[in-house]
Amino acid sequence: MGKVYLVGAGPGDPELLTLKAVKILQKAEVVLYDRLISEEVLSYTGRDCKLVYVGKACGKHTLPQDKINELLLFYAKSYKTVVRLKGGDPTVFGRGAEEILFLSKHGIPCEIIPGVSSLYSVPACAGIPLTLRNVSSSFAVVTGHPATGDRKEINWKSFAEIDTLVILMGVKNRQKIADELIKAGRDPEEPVAFIEKGTTKEQKVILSSLKEVSQNPPLIEPPAVIVIGKVVSLHREIAPLLENVNSEQEGIYHA
Repeated sequence: MGKVYLVGAGPGDPELLTLKAVKILQKAEVVLYDRLISEEVLSYTGRDCKLVYVGKACGKHTLPQDKINELLLFYAKSYKTVVRLKGGDPTVFGRGAEEILFLSKHGIPCEIIPGVSSLYSVPACAGIPLTLRNVSSSFAVVTGHPATGDRKEINWKSFAEIDTLVILMGVKNRQKIADELIKAGRDPEEPVAFIEKGTTKEQKVILSSLKEVSQNPPLIEPPAVIVIGKVVSLHREIAPLLENVNSEQEGIYHA
């Protein structure tokens, strides 16, 4: 019986992999990896490692989750070291907990190797701090794409008073999200940032406002992290000072 490691690959920049993640990838006999895992990250695996793609995109799933669970079980019964490689952190909207609960029912030992999450690293590399004295003392993270059949609807009113909002997987529903937040009482002129392909050389930052997203949403290509709040205004000041990412910064400014 083997062991399954749920490994976070970080937000995109392969240099943001943790040392522990690299070490287990080098030992892995099988790696089941998601859509946003780059070739650079996969290059840390050994020559004889079996790579299995199980990626998901909106509306396009290579395999449903129950089939992925079965694959993990199958490989854990045949190999000693199996890695489930996920973008960001495996427990942040990554279904890592679901996979652990499934495997534990079948007696498979598991270990989590946390990853650098896009929820804070992507805004940081775009020059948008989630907190700042006298500007933002709180932030919340919410999925913009609730699971199909999820019985619990997102209560947008509960996010009305939080200084900064980070929305993951929200590109498709961006207009609806803006509508709901305005209805909940957030300022329609509040700035919004869409950060495409964050932490990579293809990073792009598109600036807008809740009102503009509600009425005429900008064209956005996923994956993108959405940040809403006054801290977004700091992007113009901080981004030119950063040298850690060679990024293309595109700003769409509205009067």
